[in-house]
Order: sequence, then structure tokens, then C-alpha cells
Amino acid sequence: MEYTPNLKEKYRKEIAPSLKQEFGYKSVMQVPRLEKICLNQGIGSAVSDKKQIDSAVAEMSIIAGQKAVSTKSRKDISNFKLRKGVPIGCRVTLRGDKMYEFLERLIVVALPRIRDFRGVNDKGFDGRGNYTLGVTEQIIFPEINIDKVSKIMGMDITFVTNAPTDKEAFALLKEFGIPFKNQKK
Repeated sequence: MEYTPNLKEKYRKEIAPSLKQEFGYKSVMQVPRLEKICLNQGIGSAVSDKKQIDSAVAEMSIIAGQKAVSTKSRKDISNFKLRKGVPIGCRVTLRGDKMYEFLERLIVVALPRIRDFRGVNDKGFDGRGNYTLGVTEQIIFPEINIDKVSKIMGMDITFVTNAPTDKEAFALLKEFGIPFKNQKK
């Protein structure tokens, strides 16, 4: 028996048919779907302390369940004491089953652990059907041991869909269970 994530099964059985009916698609292949989830973390203070990059990559790898890579600066910026090629962040791109597993952990476990959580902002859409969510603390993920965290850092989580409009992407993400503040689009 092969394992399939819960949200992948939910998309196939519930979300796709309801979106097909809601937007009047002729084929199931027209229904928007989640292509990938990108996690990105910028560490500005890593210019002076190289150990922060290593700990950020390790934490990001634990959160995503996939090896993170460090991102390097593209050019010299003297005001920030930054040289070209110096590591200044880390990122991970999740696709397939790992993407659905991460999304489920984010919705069910991590987002409710945010202090004074009243839903995520619905203004993070880019006009092409992609949504970016900013998380202020990486300690909301249960995989992270708070005692071993050297510095609390935030991260950006981008949901890349193949939806042509923000309205369709909003409907898709709402069906997945992302708790938006204003449920009126």
C-alpha cells in the first residue's frame, strides 16, 4: 500500500471538484493546484557571524524535512559591509508529497502556536496567483527545540500555484484550510 498525504487526497477528492463547480471549469485539468512551497530566510547579521548561517540551514532543514541551501549575496554593498558571494540566508523548495506534508503541519500545528493569532493576512497575493506569508518566529514549528535556538528569526513562506488570478488562488488556499483573516473575497 502506497502512502499519500492527507491534503493531497483531500485535493483530489474534495477541493478540485468544488473549485471546478465554483469557477465553472470544463476540465479537471483547469482547476488551480499548488505547484510548490518555497521557504526563505534572510539573515542579515550573518555577515559578521558565520555560525548563524549554519544554524539557520540546520533549522530550516529540520522544519522542511529536506536539505536547505544557503543563499549568497550577488553584489558588494559597502553600507552593509557586504561582499559578493558571502552567505546571507537560506532557502528550501518543497514539491510533491513533502510539500503537502509541510502544508498540513503548517496549518494544523504551527500557525495555531503563533501568539495572538487571528488568521493570516489576505493581502500577500502577487497578482499572478502566488501567496507569500511572513512568519516572525521559527520556534512556532514543533520540530525546533527552543533551548538550542541561538537567535529567533523569521521566514517567508511562498505558495506557488498555477492559478491565473488571485481570486482563484485565494479560493484554493482557503479550501486547503489556510485561516485567512478576512474571508470575503
